[in-house]
Order: sequence, then structure tokens, then C-alpha cells
Amino acid sequence: MRSAEIVRHRMYSQRLWGHPLESPEEAVRWLGALQAQEYAYALWSVAQRAAGVDEAAMNQALATGTILRTHLLRPTWHFVLPEDIRWILKISAPRVNAFNAYYYRKHGLDDELFATSNASLANALEQGGHLTRKELANVLETAGILANGPRLGMIMMRAELDAVICSGAPRGKQQTYALVDERAPAATTMDTDEALAELTRRYFTARGPATLKDYLRWSSLTAAEGKRGLGAIDSELEREVIDGRTYWFATPSLNANKVTKVVDLVQGYDECIMSYSESRDVLLASVTELADTPNVQPFLHAILLDGRLIGHWRRVLERGSVAIETSFYRSLGRGEMSAFDTAAEDYGRFVATPVKRL
Repeated sequence: MRSAEIVRHRMYSQRLWGHPLESPEEAVRWLGALQAQEYAYALWSVAQRAAGVDEAAMNQALATGTILRTHLLRPTWHFVLPEDIRWILKISAPRVNAFNAYYYRKHGLDDELFATSNASLANALEQGGHLTRKELANVLETAGILANGPRLGMIMMRAELDAVICSGAPRGKQQTYALVDERAPAATTMDTDEALAELTRRYFTARGPATLKDYLRWSSLTAAEGKRGLGAIDSELEREVIDGRTYWFATPSLNANKVTKVVDLVQGYDECIMSYSESRDVLLASVTELADTPNVQPFLHAILLDGRLIGHWRRVLERGSVAIETSFYRSLGRGEMSAFDTAAEDYGRFVATPVKRL
């Protein structure tokens, strides 16, 4: 297996290529969790993997709570299903709290204070339903807890990691919080070993070929935990050593045929990027080619050609339309530009707005 084959296999595993999943919920279930701090672009990441899903359908899924947004795995936002939120938090929250420990100390936060803040937040949400961050900050202030700036962020994140709160239904353009008990009443529970095996299974099935180091960075698990999880599902995976790295993966999809001149517009935090650390370099078609173009605009989001980085993009909202601003590492041929236009049209269907390229 060469690097191009690794990339192709991943694009099918990630469900960016091949048969789309039936719903946005199925896409989130397949991946386990998707990084989602760039909210509008994260909606697109889910929709790219599901059949016929537009932005309105994604917002509805978040509003009704069939998909939740919270902090888990790493100290950042993720999409997760209600059924999966508790068992993923069970094994990942201790690690995220360990990463946050310095900031907890810096802002004078300890377990005693978190117990008080969690209780105050829970009580307010039981009485008031879904409340905004500002409203909950006022609740904390009333309880005598200083809650502003980064300190408020740490308090809210700890309540998420403790499975007290998660995303609620938006109120207009404002995001709200709700109780996990309300939004995920039927969440699956597992013991630690079961949860560890399931997270490992989801990762390598939906993201392979990948290395153990890739998995540890994505999951925030310790090396011992990662090895234990991999050992639990070893018989379900294949492995191959390529350029000194051991890659683990599930059997390739039957529809994983070789494709060429396929362009994907992915957000900078898409799982096809953020799922890898040690082996993220296979995204780069040519290091020399990239190094020779220092003036490429530093847009966050990635343009992939046949699964490999060829440029960057961002959306620019305009009255009655959306423009896609691009910056390429090299000029595209006629067939490649046609593939880009197809990808741009797909994005236009997602936002239900005419798209033009700047």
C-alpha cells in the first residue's frame, strides 16, 4: 500500500467517497464524534457524508437534539449522538480534565467549586429549560461564583465533561445549553473496557488506515489505554507496515474503487484531517510543490484533489448568494477545475444558495 492508496482508503472509510450514509445521525454514529468548533462548517462536514442533507436539516437535528454538541475527547467542541455521549465521556473526560488542570488552577477552580457550579447550572436548567451562556453566567454570579471570560469557559466545559450539560435548542441565532439528562435520557452505558474497545473500533473502522499514535492524539487516551483498546479489537482489523509505520484498518469497502479528479471542499477541522497526527503528511501530494508557493492565502479550510491538499477555501456570505474564495498551490487543469465546480455546486445545494467563485 502506497501513500496514495492510504489516502484513497481513508476517503472511503471516512465516507467522503462511496455510498453516502442515510442520515446525518448515521454519519455521526459512524465516526463516533466529529470536531465542531467552527459550527457552520462543521454542519457541512456531517452533511458531506449523508445523502441529500442540507443546512436546514442539520440545524434541525441540533435543535431537536438528535445530534448534540459538547466538549469531549479533546478540549474542543464535538458533535456526538445522545446514545454515545455518556460512554465516550466516561473514558475521555478524565484525560481532558488532565489537560485542563493548569487552567483550572490558574483561574482558582477546584472540585469543590465545580460541585457548586454544576449544581447551580443543573438547578437553573431544570427550572428554565434551555438557557444561553449569558443567562447561565448570571445564574453563577447569583450563586456567588465569579463567571466571566476564560473562567466561565472552564466552568462550562467542566459541567459538560461531568455530563451535566450539553447543547440545547438554539434560540434564534443564540446557542443554548440543556441538561444531558433531558437531551440523552437513553444514553448507552458501558464499563470502561467496553467503552475503550468501542471507541477504538469506531476510530479504526471509520478512519483507517491509521497508526496508534494517530489514535492517541485523536482520542487523548494514554499509550497504555490505546494499546489496551487496540488489543481488544485486534482480530477485527488488518495491519500493514508502510515506511516504518504500522497502519491498522478495517477491510476496504467493496465500492472503494480508484477514482481520479475528485475535488472535496472540507473544513479545516474535518475528521479527514484532525483524525491524524503522525500520518497526516500523506495528505500532501508534493511537499516541494507546496513549498514553492509561499503566497497562498492562509484560509483555514482545505481543497482536496483526489484526497490530497491542493489549496484552501473559505465562504463569503453575500446578499442572496455565497461566494467561495480560493487559493491554490498550482493552476488546475480543465478536468480538475470541472471537478472543483462540481464540489462548489454541492456546497451550494447544502446552503440552498447560489454559489460563485471569487
